[in-house]
Amino acid sequence: MIISASKIIELNEKHHFIENLAERELNPEGVGIDIRAGVIYRLKGKGFLGVDERDTPDIETIADINQGDKKVTLSPGDYMLVKTIEKVNIPGKKITIEEGEKPTLLMLDVYPRSTLQRCGIYFMGTKTDPGYYGELTFALKNVGNLPFELELGARIANLVFKKVEGNLSRAYGGQWKGGRVTTESIEKQI
Repeated sequence: MIISASKIIELNEKHHFIENLAERELNPEGVGIDIRAGVIYRLKGKGFLGVDERDTPDIETIADINQGDKKVTLSPGDYMLVKTIEKVNIPGKKITIEEGEKPTLLMLDVYPRSTLQRCGIYFMGTKTDPGYYGELTFALKNVGNLPFELELGARIANLVFKKVEGNLSRAYGGQWKGGRVTTESIEKQI
């Protein structure tokens, strides 16, 4: 079941689900909460995903809102990683959403803003499991025929919080926790 954005904002004061929210999102529209582009990276080198180990490509920072950068251009075919300004904190244990209801786990799904697809930009995101905290990292690829300019601080995705039925074997404890974008070298997957 989807939890309304206004309910998430109400619960945010107690649970700190999302940090660094834009002022606009304190009065959200619809069921989701928009999040913004903060840092843009280009991949360099090769990656590897094995049964037990992995190694992601090195990254080059193209633009960082904290360094005063304003925008980037994605030419046709460009693939970039985008780290959000916002940080999420998804509880690894059950919480009460509505008084009188049984506590439940939460997860979130991410959806692209439709403007991206209208501009030929393919957005790649993932679900976020209970127990994850940190910035989120997504990918953008220009699959169109024209250049696309993205201002840092622009809203690029919409977070939708959902209830999780049942229990977890374990909450997320993975190595991407905390907003890490890439591996330092080959690492054992946990």
